[in-house]
Amino acid sequence: MKEIEIVLLPHETADADILYNKVATALKVNRQKLKHVKIHKRSIDARGKQVVYRLKVQVYLEEMPAPEVFSVNYPNVSDKKAVLIVGAGPAGLFAALRCIELGLKPVIIERGKDVKQRRRDLAAINKEGLINPESNYCFGEGGAGTYSDGKLYTRSNKRGDVQYVLKAFVAHGATEDILVDARPHIGTNKLPQIITAMRESILNAGGEIFFDTKVIGFILKSGHIKGVKTADGANHEADALILATGHSARDIYYLMREHDLQIEAKPFALGVRIEHPQQLIDKAQYHCEVRDPYLPPSYYSLVEQVNDRGVFSFCMCPGGIIAPCSTDFNEIVVNGWSPSKRNNPFANSGTVVQINLEDVPGSPDDPFRLLAFQADAERKAYQAGGGSLVAPAQRMVDFAEGRVSMDLPVNSYLPGTRSTDLTEVLPELVYTRLKKALPAFGKKMRGYFTNEAILVGVESRTSSPVRIPRDKASLQHPDAIGLFPCGEGAGYAGGIVSAAIDGMNCADAVYEMYK
Repeated sequence: MKEIEIVLLPHETADADILYNKVATALKVNRQKLKHVKIHKRSIDARGKQVVYRLKVQVYLEEMPAPEVFSVNYPNVSDKKAVLIVGAGPAGLFAALRCIELGLKPVIIERGKDVKQRRRDLAAINKEGLINPESNYCFGEGGAGTYSDGKLYTRSNKRGDVQYVLKAFVAHGATEDILVDARPHIGTNKLPQIITAMRESILNAGGEIFFDTKVIGFILKSGHIKGVKTADGANHEADALILATGHSARDIYYLMREHDLQIEAKPFALGVRIEHPQQLIDKAQYHCEVRDPYLPPSYYSLVEQVNDRGVFSFCMCPGGIIAPCSTDFNEIVVNGWSPSKRNNPFANSGTVVQINLEDVPGSPDDPFRLLAFQADAERKAYQAGGGSLVAPAQRMVDFAEGRVSMDLPVNSYLPGTRSTDLTEVLPELVYTRLKKALPAFGKKMRGYFTNEAILVGVESRTSSPVRIPRDKASLQHPDAIGLFPCGEGAGYAGGIVSAAIDGMNCADAVYEMYK
């Protein structure tokens, strides 16, 4: 087997004969000697006038490669030692799968509903502006990841095995494309089936899952975790608890404080979600009037330093929609997602400003001060929108130049948008930097700075504003033996893959404790 890199024009990627001929020419061998060509990595290079695909391929000259099997055959752990996992997002689900592999029985406790039942609550959010605080875009089976696009791009290679996570998704129904694409993506329309398949793997192996079950207390004895209390009056007991509740479960932070368990304020980022016509982004990135049908809708990544603070695009969704991700009444939170084909007419991205500890007044010992700062912006957004999850919005150039927009462009945010002066919603340190960053982004990417783009507020749940501390070696909370803070909600992940890896790492740590 040899590994080489080749370059193809977009239309050439659809023709296997062209691929094999290019490989044969590169290796200076007869085409007939090629037994098999396997694409190992695939990326788009749009730096030149001609957009190309760069492929790393594995070439088999003497024999066919052994077929790769993506197995979901897990051992039965129904009579094994139990591990409580609070939260069924990526961190919780992958922690559960890893527990099963290690011979431990996962017991998942999830405040929200399963993916099928959850759809009704999402419909009520989009059509009627009605929030169910326990079942929404953030809470429920699969967590926020289920309805936030399924982007699997990560820089977390040093934290664990990224390919292991991707292969687990493939084993549960994702396409093998995610194993080779430089920016892998599943799509919100396909994730529910994959999450359901993971649930079935857990249950078939003897694990347990409790939906519509909210944790309201910890059971602690002499500094050891012994279980949790739930709102239905039940106690769930175990000597290990993986706490994977996500970045929006604010009640868990207050519950930690009630039990005298350490938590601390953590920097996060806050801003808006910006939407452009996808055609405009394609034109800018692919240097064309009309996107080549063999190219996917284009993405972008932008960053600018303004007054010693980073302003950056975040969670960019080509061909996507802006979604209402509030988890409680009287707040507006927006996010974005795309279907697998990314075939909606708009492109959106969070565009946010880093918020540091020193930016928010209050006692340095107050772990909730950045959370309160975050919540205040969300309440102001709700008030500016006028209710029913209508979001405050402004055209991009109008915002930068200090004008309230006379009207707003057609956009993808279903509950509706209302023209507003976003400086009355966003904190000053955010809007002053955004006003400078957006024209600078326009210089980096032609066509970006335009009144065809809309800013929708607020993008505030980029990460948790609270961290739950843990020991670096054991991954246990310093105040509670057997308590393993995990994933985005604890401050140790920033996306689906990094959360999944952290979940597996916590499961490994539980196994070491139980040995």
